[in-house]
Amino acid sequence: MPFRFDSRNSTLLNSPSVYGVNRRTFLGQHAGNVGLLALATLLSDQNQGAAAEAARSLGHHFQPRAKSVICLFQNGGPSQVDLFDPKPELSRWHGRPYPAGELETHFDKQKGNVLESPYQFRRCGQSGMELCELLPHTGSIADEITLVRSMKTGSVDHEAALRAIHSGRLFAGMPSWGSWVTYALGTENRDLPAYVVLSDPGGLPIDGEKNWSSGWLPAVYQGTVFRSGPSPVLNLKSPDGVDARARKNQLQYLERLNRRQAARYPENTELTARIANFETAARMQTSVPKLLDLSDETEDTRCNYGLDNPAIGEYGARCLTARKLVEQGVRFVGVYMSGQPWDTHSRNAQSLKGLCARTDQPSAALVKDLKQRGLLDSTIVIWTGEFGRLPISQGPDGRDHNRHAFSLWLAGGGFKQGYVHGSTDPFGYASVENVVEVPDLHATLLASLGLDHTRLTVPYDGRDTTLTDSEVTHAEVVTGLFR
Repeated sequence: MPFRFDSRNSTLLNSPSVYGVNRRTFLGQHAGNVGLLALATLLSDQNQGAAAEAARSLGHHFQPRAKSVICLFQNGGPSQVDLFDPKPELSRWHGRPYPAGELETHFDKQKGNVLESPYQFRRCGQSGMELCELLPHTGSIADEITLVRSMKTGSVDHEAALRAIHSGRLFAGMPSWGSWVTYALGTENRDLPAYVVLSDPGGLPIDGEKNWSSGWLPAVYQGTVFRSGPSPVLNLKSPDGVDARARKNQLQYLERLNRRQAARYPENTELTARIANFETAARMQTSVPKLLDLSDETEDTRCNYGLDNPAIGEYGARCLTARKLVEQGVRFVGVYMSGQPWDTHSRNAQSLKGLCARTDQPSAALVKDLKQRGLLDSTIVIWTGEFGRLPISQGPDGRDHNRHAFSLWLAGGGFKQGYVHGSTDPFGYASVENVVEVPDLHATLLASLGLDHTRLTVPYDGRDTTLTDSEVTHAEVVTGLFR
């Protein structure tokens, strides 16, 4: 019978009293890293128990188009009217008051006049998709992508909009959609986590780990962060200079402590997840270093991702790593940027130029690479932020937040190729045709993975909860996005 987590019975989920002081002190002094218990599992691959139960997948509801996801998340809210949604009216009205009614602004006292896009749009590919001149590489994959110009979300606040795009709710504490996917489908490779986050070496994005949190789902479904640099998974290796026999005895004792605690508090999914993660960590000790080594990639591949270009090499390396991860069976990969670089409240034109230079080539290279390897059809690639920008200026040269319209693109996963979906008003302020709300997007992404958003449920807070909350949001699969 498929595993079904009931959080109503998890009364000790967040209780600090679950762990005894002596044990916590012991762990703090002697087991402060994953590598310790990982080695214990390498020495004794047994006692799967509750950890295996927690990692069991539910399976598909119907035939899937895709089996994995790569989310290239652009924190801050990229400007749709400057990158994806050309609006000649902005040029005609540039420098004059906005003529089409009231605008919802985040910083009302800095509201300015209509601001034209400083860049030209060009028709790309056989489809003739219009894209900004700053995105030549994205233009080269125009015939592979679906461009959605009619997105809409529920908040102009970064944190709330991030929660909406990641978890389907404006309020905190809900599972991310990557956690829902891994809860339903699990992993295809027991040597790697099902959900991996490739973080920016410059730091975490706004809202930090909440972007990939499992919320009240078992913690085993949260994203596992792989960092750039010599130690991508912190504390995976055991410390140097430690006697092997002494360490073996210590780790076996620690494992017994964890098992005893798990048996005493079976509702504590944090501990169950920790045990499962320790077991995965043991296998990762051999699989991860090879996986993250990019030296065996061909020169053409390295060039395509821009690995030898200091301006884009770091982001390119993470996009290439994302490909390697899904190639090895990882279910969901998130690629994030530090802070919120697309939040162009000032110096909009200059900021966009630098950001596109950093991300355009690697993003397009990822799609091309997946296609060349026969992986694109089975992988969803999504490029998106949390909201868009306004058609007027904020101050002299910035753009404020806009929840009423933003753009994103999708590739693979059965989505149409060379297709533009929906439209906004003449100024790009509001989505008006074939509008796609964030819950609709989530329902559609789940459908690509063979999951019915109304049937993927978890009992929580007295009701069967879903990612899309369709009883409230009326979310529907946007079938017009599929081939």
